[in-house]
Amino acid sequence: MILIKFSVLKLLNSRFCSVFIFSLLMAIGASGQSENFSAIRTEVYFDQKIRDWDGFGFNYVETAQTQDYNTDPQEYGGFSLLDENERQEIIDLIFGEDGLKVGLVKMFYDPWHQPEPDGPFNHEKSTRYMRMFVREGLKKTRERGGDLQIITTLYGPPAWATKQKFLRGRDLDPEMKDELSNYMIDWVRFLRKEEGFPVNYISLHNEGEDWWRWPADGSSGNIGEGHDYNMYWPPEQVVEFIKLMRDEMDEQGLGMVGVTNGEPTNWFRFSTWGYADYIYRDEEALEKLGLITSHGFYSGGYTSRWFGPHTSQGIDLLREKRPMLKGWVTSTSWSHMDAKNIKEMHGNIYSSKVNGIIPWAGIQRPPQWVGGDPNPGSAFTVREDGAYEVRRGYYFYKQVSRAGQPGMAVARTMSMDSQLALIAFSSNETSNPDAFVVVNWSDEDKQVSVKITGSGNRTFEAFLTTEDENHLYGPAGSFNIDDNRILFNSPGGSVTTFFGR
Repeated sequence: MILIKFSVLKLLNSRFCSVFIFSLLMAIGASGQSENFSAIRTEVYFDQKIRDWDGFGFNYVETAQTQDYNTDPQEYGGFSLLDENERQEIIDLIFGEDGLKVGLVKMFYDPWHQPEPDGPFNHEKSTRYMRMFVREGLKKTRERGGDLQIITTLYGPPAWATKQKFLRGRDLDPEMKDELSNYMIDWVRFLRKEEGFPVNYISLHNEGEDWWRWPADGSSGNIGEGHDYNMYWPPEQVVEFIKLMRDEMDEQGLGMVGVTNGEPTNWFRFSTWGYADYIYRDEEALEKLGLITSHGFYSGGYTSRWFGPHTSQGIDLLREKRPMLKGWVTSTSWSHMDAKNIKEMHGNIYSSKVNGIIPWAGIQRPPQWVGGDPNPGSAFTVREDGAYEVRRGYYFYKQVSRAGQPGMAVARTMSMDSQLALIAFSSNETSNPDAFVVVNWSDEDKQVSVKITGSGNRTFEAFLTTEDENHLYGPAGSFNIDDNRILFNSPGGSVTTFFGR
């Protein structure tokens, strides 16, 4: 059963619908208000393409922390508690025509698939529900004429691959390089050939730059302190494995699958901790790199070691030599599931300069995370009694995920208010309409004047999500362009998407 469902009727009865009706009346003959200092001046340039856009994505996390899968199997995503009808409802909400319409999927690869380096693989035991999620999502996506791009990430290696020989050991055993490479490759082959999944990329590590998660002597894996699987990946090791994996995969007939650099905690660490520099200085590694990846977690204050603002420094460096090299955010927080979270998306797109975004686990079963999840926001929560909740994060994420479809292009924008951000996606010769997203993360309503250039659309349909109790994604009116402008009221704590018609 569904624990919480929201109705469009609530939105229609809310004060925000009244605000938009008022805005429709005000828009007639009022397009010049920004110049008279009564509306915020913003602009969208659909004819100024910044970069290609691969889409937004979703991540189903199944096995992330358990120390012994045989005695304590973990199923963090929660599909194991739902019946088939409930699973299909969630699949439709994510992949369906009226859902998020994501185009990217991330699949973690846990350490439990091969007990010994020369032993048989069991790729099914600890991945049943993650594979079910992807299988059904791919089916739903193709039914509506789309397709998925899939990236799979080594969450952490088996104990035998480390010097310490225990789960979450810090250091790679140099004698196990080839065996670890084969561990990753066999999983990719299984997903492509046995499951028929369109796996496009293999990512080397999960937050493997975070060397201080271990004691100085590496004597403990810090299991039980809330961290997920990891191994330390210094920059030299990343460079070595980019080349090793590329060569091995080519030899085994997997040349269509790109190798990424792994996933530091944020773009600041990728840029300043040596990872971008080491790849830049190794011509072979840079040539064999298939995609730039990092988590996109944001921490702009100088108050802790988690400091990490959005930056494109590392991406810019690699694009000096390979201008068309793409970059994806492969995990980022849902934060408080509010307008500020969509501002974080804006930062990853316009400051970090990425081509795609996949947030952290979008469906969560909270008791399954040891010590409490440090990123508890999500799109869905599954309860232990078999009910699921559609959370506010879903409706905010829906604003950007539907606007930025695969194959579109990020377009340039401007806003003369630092609490108001615009994200724009041009059609880019796809069947998707030009779209732009207005993010107001202040507490105040704002009159906004949007100048639009480069679009063939003269009417835009608006959809609104707010931070009030409605938590909805719902229609908010039709706006005709007058003197190349749209004037509307943006409620405090809201995100509004405009689709060209």
